[in-house]
Amino acid sequence: MPDDDQTPQEPKGFLRRFLAAPPDTTSKTIIVAVSVCLVASMVVSAAAVALRPIQAVNSLKDKQINILQVAGVYDPEADVLEAFSSAFEPRVLELESGSFSDAFDPVTFDDRAAADDPATSIALEDDPAGIGRQSQYVTVYLLRDEAGAIDKVILPIHGYGLWSTLYGFIALEENGNDIFGLQFYEHAETPGLGAEVDNPRWKALWNGKKLADETGALQISVTKTAPPAGPDYHVDALAGATLTTVGVHNLVNFWMGEAGYQPFLENLRAGNV
Repeated sequence: MPDDDQTPQEPKGFLRRFLAAPPDTTSKTIIVAVSVCLVASMVVSAAAVALRPIQAVNSLKDKQINILQVAGVYDPEADVLEAFSSAFEPRVLELESGSFSDAFDPVTFDDRAAADDPATSIALEDDPAGIGRQSQYVTVYLLRDEAGAIDKVILPIHGYGLWSTLYGFIALEENGNDIFGLQFYEHAETPGLGAEVDNPRWKALWNGKKLADETGALQISVTKTAPPAGPDYHVDALAGATLTTVGVHNLVNFWMGEAGYQPFLENLRAGNV
């Protein structure tokens, strides 16, 4: 007969059963792993949201440093935001007409978002730069001298290299033909090879080169050997980085050509800017 004084054992709840289970059971291992992943993902997501404004400010600051550098007016001791705002006049340019547009605020206009928006961009059939879509509006930067005349224009350029899209700027003198400098601020090319686009010695090769000859024909090239037009239009290829070199050659010629800034540069040379 059962002992009348024996108290029936109460069934354990899920948590008690879970804690009492051996640590190497399959169910306990899975539950612990999923829980850790969930907590970690929540922490990472919260950190990403909290740091987003700081990341945006740092990204803008890095972009402005590159514009200051390519224009030859960067002072590492100066405040970047103040130096940039006092030196440059940003303007939104309509590529097709080569004229400035007042339809957008140049301070807040997002070139990349505009390139993804069908309302402000077009899909390219002839696409040597490998960018897919091209915004019809871009932000350019004017550097003026003390008299208020244009000293240099800084034009954003981008195109595909070997592994990535290279984003950068080209600085032109006031005549719209002589190159002052070129540099990229974002890419994922191979370190030691395609990433040599960041090498100061290679970037220095661009200074003094010309885009077009006396007839207005675009001649600038990034190749192993100088073109028939001569060394004034030639930048040496990157050693061991053939596809990145081809990408840079293509993107520079695309953006300096008819589909890019050519209408604007013609207006600049004619004094209509």
